[in-house]
This record gives sequence, structure tokens and C-alpha cells, in this order.
Amino acid sequence: MFLDTVLTRNPELVEAAAGLHRRGEIPPDTYVMDLDSIEANAALLAAEAQRLGLGLWFVVKQFGRNPELIRAVARHIPRYAAIDAGEARTLHAAGARAGNVGHLVQIPRRALPEVLARRPEAVTVYDLDNARAVSGAAGRLGFTQDVLVRLEGADGTVYPGQEGGVPLARLDTFAEAAEQLPGIRIAGVTAFPCVLCDPATGTPAPTANLLLAVKAREILAARGHTDLKLSAPSATSMASLPLLAEAGATHGEPGHALTGTTPLHALDPHQPEKPAYVYVSEIAHTLDDGRPALYGGGFYARSHIRSALLPRTGARLGVQDAPAENIDYYRLLDAPGEGQDIRLGDTALLAFRTQIFVTRSTVAVVSGLSRGAPRLNGLYDAQGRAL
Repeated sequence: MFLDTVLTRNPELVEAAAGLHRRGEIPPDTYVMDLDSIEANAALLAAEAQRLGLGLWFVVKQFGRNPELIRAVARHIPRYAAIDAGEARTLHAAGARAGNVGHLVQIPRRALPEVLARRPEAVTVYDLDNARAVSGAAGRLGFTQDVLVRLEGADGTVYPGQEGGVPLARLDTFAEAAEQLPGIRIAGVTAFPCVLCDPATGTPAPTANLLLAVKAREILAARGHTDLKLSAPSATSMASLPLLAEAGATHGEPGHALTGTTPLHALDPHQPEKPAYVYVSEIAHTLDDGRPALYGGGFYARSHIRSALLPRTGARLGVQDAPAENIDYYRLLDAPGEGQDIRLGDTALLAFRTQIFVTRSTVAVVSGLSRGAPRLNGLYDAQGRAL
């Protein structure tokens, strides 16, 4: 999906990744992350958001909850949006500050004291029971916690496994009950996804959920709530920040923009954010019909992967589809053409959309590419633990 873009915009990363594997410094099933480019992307996003009067909460699940990368991003975007309580713990340990927690996964009731003690800007709640739980935990800690109301997504927009939220038609009823809870303050609304990229052009556009969030904020304002936030996550990037500002959002939540890997970046290599990772594997064996098999472990079901580069010969081979319900022990390539030399152990480089935190991959952090002095900083697992 991104191989052409990364070859065009960040050939130094491709060269460094191939060299690390060739020398045996990284194993197959490794994502090589360009620390310099990720930090530069964060700086770009922070400056543009400030210009537009938007706040940002950064998201890290896509690059493996990595402490080095978290610190680099947090130098420019200090506060995070944590996917779940475990991610919030990792982000806090790396020195980032709590922005929005619970926005995709509700904070378990027993984890609330730990999470709230970090004083997040906002906690997203999906229903009244979770609002009550936050209220009780905050009250026992001696403060009032701001909460964002997660709205139920519009028909046809909700991804399986992400269901939940307050229906717009029941927001008044929810608010009436939540206003009686002493430990929370209704501070705004959120929904997901609020922006998506057009499959054909990559252009970001608002979804029906963003319109729902705008209406929800109007309902809460009519009830007397003030200074209401509207966080509009998904596809937050340099291209979509003006759209968010125009729609009246107060916050975006950049994730893939930090690595230059939104769908728009696959189609337009001239976007401001620079692509910042490649996936490294190697030839594990060859089938009797000539198709090479790569070691797997990091192939994400929604990756839209197309081709692999074999740097030793410069060959580009198509990547064959694989059912999402099967474990990716291997991934098959198209059979090479006549005369193409494929050898056991050959390096293979790929670039595609991923969520590293759900893989079993290694993450290699490389710095110095922007200065022409590449350095392997270290190896980590997909949860950010040093190896």
C-alpha cells in the first residue's frame, strides 16, 4: 500500500532496514521505525493544529506503544488518547500526559483509581453505568472529572468490536441523569470514526458521526453546559485538520499521520507527513509451484498490502491475499518470472497499513536517517518492552 510512497519519500529508511536485516541485526517480522521522521511529523501536526486553534491527543497503538517513539511525539504533542488502560499505563511510564482515556475501550471499573490519579483531561463514557463508575472513583480521589459522552455511531459506520455509545435521541435523558452525579462534569462529546478517507482518492471527508457529534454538542449547550469539547478521531492528519476546524471540532487524535501512513499518503506521496516505517521479512521457503513464502507475524487484516521488494535483486513481487481468519505464519508472494533469482533468507521489504499492538512483531527504532548517520537505537516487542 505504501511501498511506492516510502521508496519515493524515504529511501534512506528502505536502505537502512535492508542493511540491518542483511547484517543479522534484526530478525524477520520486524517493523523498522524512523524516529526522526516520526518526530518531524509530530512537529508539523502540532504547529498546524496550533494555527487552527485545535487541540491534539496523540495515539500510539499503530506503532507498538513504543517508549522511544512516545517520548519523541510528546515533545511536540504532550497529551495522549489512550486506547485502553494498559496503553495509558505505558504512555504514562514514558512521560506523556493523559489527554483522553477510554475513547475506544472503556476503562475497567477496578482500573479507574489508577487511571484517574493521572488527572486526564477527559474520560470518555459510553453509558450511564460507566459515568457512575467514573463519578464514584473521582469522588473518592477528591476531585471532579471531566467526561466526554461517546455517541452511538450512525448506521453503517460502526466497526465490529467497537459498538456502544449514547444514542443522540437519548442524549437529553443521559445528560439529565449524569448532571446529578457529583464526581463528574459533562465536558463534551466524541464519536468514531468522524473522518474517513475516500477509497479512490484518499481525500479525507466527514462521516455522519461528525455531524452527530456537532448536534450532540448543541443539545448539551442548550442544557447549559459550557466550554464543550468535540473530539473527532480517525484520519487526523495535516490534510484533515482544516476540515476539523471548519466543522467546529476542538480536538483531533493523530495516529497514522505520525508515521505518514493514512490512506491519503498511499495515493499522494507529496503529503507533508513523511512515511516512517517499513516491514522486514525474509524468504522462509519456496512452494513446489515456485511461490516464495515470507515469515509472517505482522500482517494486519486491513493492510491493503500489494507488493514486496527484494533488495538483493531489486525484484518486486505481488503479495497474495490471505484470509483474515487464519494465523499468518507465512505470507505467499507471486511466483517470480523466468530468470528471477530467489534465495532462502533473502530480505523482503513491505510497507502497508498496520496496527502493531495486535501483532507479534519486533519493533526496531532507528535514528539519524535525517543526518545521514543511521543508528539502531534498540529492539522492542509490539507492546513497547525492550528486547
